[in-house]
Amino acid sequence: MIVRWGPLSLVADVCDELGVNAPLLVASPRWDDLDFPLVVTERWSEVPSTRVEEAASLAGDSVVAVGGGSAIDLGKAISAASGLPLVSVPTTYSGAEWTTFYGVRDTGRRMRGGGGGSRNAGIVYDVGLTVGLPLEPTVGTAMNALCHCAEALYAHGHNPETDEIALDGARLVATWLPRVVDAPDDRDYRTELLRGACHGGEALAGSMLALAHAMAQAIGGKYGLPHGTLNGICLPPVLRYNARYAPVAVRAFGEAVDGDPAARVEELTALGGITRLSQLGVPEADLPELAASTAQRGGNQANPHPATPQEILELLRSVW
Repeated sequence: MIVRWGPLSLVADVCDELGVNAPLLVASPRWDDLDFPLVVTERWSEVPSTRVEEAASLAGDSVVAVGGGSAIDLGKAISAASGLPLVSVPTTYSGAEWTTFYGVRDTGRRMRGGGGGSRNAGIVYDVGLTVGLPLEPTVGTAMNALCHCAEALYAHGHNPETDEIALDGARLVATWLPRVVDAPDDRDYRTELLRGACHGGEALAGSMLALAHAMAQAIGGKYGLPHGTLNGICLPPVLRYNARYAPVAVRAFGEAVDGDPAARVEELTALGGITRLSQLGVPEADLPELAASTAQRGGNQANPHPATPQEILELLRSVW
């Protein structure tokens, strides 16, 4: 995959290297005034969207997705449906640009399906597009990146190469997120945080998801809640749970973030202001159903020790 750091104009260079010149641009209305460096065949602004086949029918010879996880996941779904290469331009810290699997959400952000098989061909990291990202999505998507780093260390499929990438990412996110919160317009701080997210995405692509992601996906998919914020809430109890089954990995993660693993994640999550499921409006009465749904997800099955529905219920109650 071609990875470039620099201005948005590098998209044209990446497309040239790939031999494509007629992309479908996937970008929400937030980016209507974006000075895009290529002539596009069409633009798809409904993000997220379930109309994947309709969007795919508009693509020329490639897909370019600009935005956060929702836009890039939609780009991946269109790429998989059309068989065309995808170039991603992330504007948050979700790390979605590294994986070939995706979720399909409706316009209310509720999960309506998913799959895999996107043809990820290029990434352009323009830190300028992250400046101005509000506090909540800044912290939330950074916590998603940190969760990628943590789970890449102990999910089934982890390996020494991705372990090192994950630890580097964890150090970067834990170090630079507080500085970005204090000085949100500082491009240097945002660059280092984006590098941490990049490492988290790459580590995730080389391993698998685990229990915290399974919990976040089950909750977010049902209520249309922000995935990154949910990962920040769900990861601390899962780290405490997994300390019994993957102590070396959890300890290494703690060393990388410079503190008690779960407590340090709680501190970083609190920078965004939302630390409990109840703050997001998740009904307490629904927790047993969410626990049962989580137990069946692939992330739980890839956890060092798959949790039972009752164990997951206890974890959910601890952060409700």
